[in-house]
Amino acid sequence: MARPKKEQNNFTVALAGNPNVGKSTIFNNLTGMHQHTGNWPGKTVANATGGTLINGKNFKFVDIPGTYSIMSNSEEEEIARDYICFGNPDATIVVVDSTCLERNLNLVYQVMEITPNVILCVNLLDEAKKKKIKINLKKLSKLLKIPVVGTVAKDKKTLENLKDVIYKVCTGEREVRPNKMVYKDIIEDSINQVEKSLKKENIEIIEHTENEQKKYDDDFLRWVSLKLIDGEEGILNSIKKNTKLNIDSKNLKQEIKSVRAKLQEENIEKEDFKEKVTEEILNKSEEICKEVCTFENKNYSSKDRKIDKILTSKTFGIPIMILFLGLIFWITIEGANYPSEMLFTFFHWLKEWINKFFEFIYMPKLLADILLNGVYDTLTWVIAVMLPPMAIFFPLFTFLEDLGYLPRIAFNMDKFFKKACCTGKQMITMCMGFGCNACGVVGCRIINSPRERLIAILTNSLIPCNR
Repeated sequence: MARPKKEQNNFTVALAGNPNVGKSTIFNNLTGMHQHTGNWPGKTVANATGGTLINGKNFKFVDIPGTYSIMSNSEEEEIARDYICFGNPDATIVVVDSTCLERNLNLVYQVMEITPNVILCVNLLDEAKKKKIKINLKKLSKLLKIPVVGTVAKDKKTLENLKDVIYKVCTGEREVRPNKMVYKDIIEDSINQVEKSLKKENIEIIEHTENEQKKYDDDFLRWVSLKLIDGEEGILNSIKKNTKLNIDSKNLKQEIKSVRAKLQEENIEKEDFKEKVTEEILNKSEEICKEVCTFENKNYSSKDRKIDKILTSKTFGIPIMILFLGLIFWITIEGANYPSEMLFTFFHWLKEWINKFFEFIYMPKLLADILLNGVYDTLTWVIAVMLPPMAIFFPLFTFLEDLGYLPRIAFNMDKFFKKACCTGKQMITMCMGFGCNACGVVGCRIINSPRERLIAILTNSLIPCNR
């Protein structure tokens, strides 16, 4: 899929990264108020695009859904994968969490396999400083052979250097040649063998598109060859849909079959191939982190692990969860009584004055009754009853999310929900339903399985919310 022709001064930049690494905050600060929200074509998942000027040139930023891997299968992760692989942006910024760089580098290596124009944004440096983690950004850039920029997303000043790097990469002032992943010999030989067959079967298509855009270059064809060996249907269907490559030819299929037979001789089954590839990427990520990261306090995460053991234990996990949620409900119910009473008093006082005004202007009694006893009473009752508990419940629920406790709730409840053919993630959306059913239903988008998502939508609508 060749990139459409565009003006020389217009560039597209994708922002990728794991969930909760500050990607959207960086996007917001880069684009300011020049944003547009919509849906991906044929999908219910929202997208955000925004534009800004850098050195007089127009840059369009696309905030793609957070993903841990482009080998994933959920709707959000499928969209992220397809945009990174086939959207063909001028540059892809991969935002990573500096406090857990090793885990985040998995996505970085996968993106570098597809496109050379990768910029690594090491975010949350303030959090790393608190945990006494030091990252040698220059050495990291040297090892990966891509631009590396350190940022604190909420501090706009730290994004100026990022803007400068984006400009240089997109305009070609800075050439990027990533240090791509090299797998063990048997896997590399297999990729090369399939790649040769892929080129042979698609030589006319490759030569034709090469003059327009270097979309089907060696890097991309290598990545396609890797996926052909893997054989995951979702990615193969995306390749067929978004490229002109013929990946169903008889000769190519025979070559893939031959390669898989050789891999089997090395005890690498088709089902294990993806795991072997991921394992090598993770090992490489660990190796890189050991070279660039310094931990002044090597036991910086021991406290979090101890807390995790308590919050997710079989003995204390459920009681603590009930205690937390019970406390939130009690604060919401008791706390909402006072502002509700104040609002009722205020609206009743205001109603008397409005009634006097209607009498003063000789408004017909029928119309006055409709406006005051109908529209006004209904509107003010909804505000007085619903606003206070929602204004208390959702901030408290957000506080639990910021503490990182919501994933623990999902983990604790997963076993019980599985017995009902559901997922533990539904527990989070059900809790949101106590504040508002609409939020509980909309929140079901976090559930990967379409079947489990549908069950959650249907059952969450039955949760008694604060109405």
